[in-house]
Amino acid sequence: TRRLVKAGIMQAARHLLRSPCLRRRLAPCVALPVLPSSSSLLVPRRPRGLGLAVGGAPPRRCMSQQAGGEEGMVSSSLRMLPGVASAAALSSLSYVIADKAGVQLLALQGITGAASPISGIPVAILLGLGLKNFVLSQEQVKLIDPGLKLSTSLILRTGIVCIGAKLSAMDILTLGSAGIPAVVASITTGLLFIPWLGKKMGLPPHMSSLIAAGTSICGVTAISALAPVIKANQQDVSFAVANVVMFGTLGMLMWPYLSHSIFLIPEQVGIFLGLAVHDTSQVMGAALTYKQLFNDDLVFRIAAVTKLTRNIFLAAAIPFLALQLNAGGADRAKFWSWSTMKKSIPGFVLAFLFVACLRSIGDHTIAEGGRAYGLLNKEEWTRFHSAVSTFGGHYCLGVAMAAVGLGTSLSVLKGVGYRAFLVGFAGSAAVSFTAFSSVMLLTKFGLINPHSPKDERDELKR
Repeated sequence: TRRLVKAGIMQAARHLLRSPCLRRRLAPCVALPVLPSSSSLLVPRRPRGLGLAVGGAPPRRCMSQQAGGEEGMVSSSLRMLPGVASAAALSSLSYVIADKAGVQLLALQGITGAASPISGIPVAILLGLGLKNFVLSQEQVKLIDPGLKLSTSLILRTGIVCIGAKLSAMDILTLGSAGIPAVVASITTGLLFIPWLGKKMGLPPHMSSLIAAGTSICGVTAISALAPVIKANQQDVSFAVANVVMFGTLGMLMWPYLSHSIFLIPEQVGIFLGLAVHDTSQVMGAALTYKQLFNDDLVFRIAAVTKLTRNIFLAAAIPFLALQLNAGGADRAKFWSWSTMKKSIPGFVLAFLFVACLRSIGDHTIAEGGRAYGLLNKEEWTRFHSAVSTFGGHYCLGVAMAAVGLGTSLSVLKGVGYRAFLVGFAGSAAVSFTAFSSVMLLTKFGLINPHSPKDERDELKR
């Protein structure tokens, strides 16, 4: 390991010392050798003597340049501060608005005392769009632009990595895996049908892939995770998020009532709600509505587990969609090449998988020995991974999506028009129909066992 680290440091130093700009800046301070193209690294050394630089002059300029470099780093950080602070403030405001609006929405349905089913992330995008296009001046936009770029890159990827703490294989194994075939069928339908339809409708491929990820897997989180991998622009992200918010909210309001009339048992309802609604917060809102309207807690728990199972497939869907984008035309022969695979699976996705594995192993060690990794009891472990996932999903993604809104101009949204929403509507309908068909087939083959007829259950409730 030491040799690998040393080799990496030497390679980085070699590239730095070959930089013409750096050599010009350091020339008055140290005697820089001419670096050959071989693998050997010649370390620059100061001439022997009294510590003077070349020519006998004291190395005052070197110290001033070092101070200038530190000042440059501070100046760069200060340039990013307005944009990051603006996105963070907008994110905080969006969560307050989402909570208030969600409580009012539940109150209209006769539900009180429950958490808001509306996510603050799409609200942050909408607020950002409004500020960018109707409030901020050009000078203010230029002022916050460096911070917005940081928010949509480093902060976004940090949030995605932390979201891995939400995923645990133990939850699926504990609460049952009967819905996994339906999950696979629904995700496969969305990931294949939506890009195909988007191509037929003339949508940009990146936009179609983002809509497919958001509709099939986990809404805004999937869009946020996929966008930097495929280098999607702000127009693609904005349209994809708009689709997830529009049709996911429609499903959240509609499916709890219809599913009670369509299905016979809570297992069917829970799996269907976990598949037919897009975003995690929307699934929880739909399941909570059903739970409080029809007094059925089992539906809520099964919907949550089904949605968690969908979220786990995010780790496989990101490289699949990235490879799918690189698989057309002249690149088709290189589809499974190692170079393409490396580009399609970036480091933060591997870190996301690593954090999810840590969560699963910790849950397993608690189940076996009562302590996660022999250190934390169940309550402490729950607080720890909840804090990590909340930091990523609530704060980092909120700031990143607010930055997306602040960086998106409405002029870039005019070229696509209604086609993106037609694709989103058709994709949502296809995923919902696949979920319904899968649930009915699994029930027919005995993988979802009905415990009591619907009429008997309603009679018991009365």
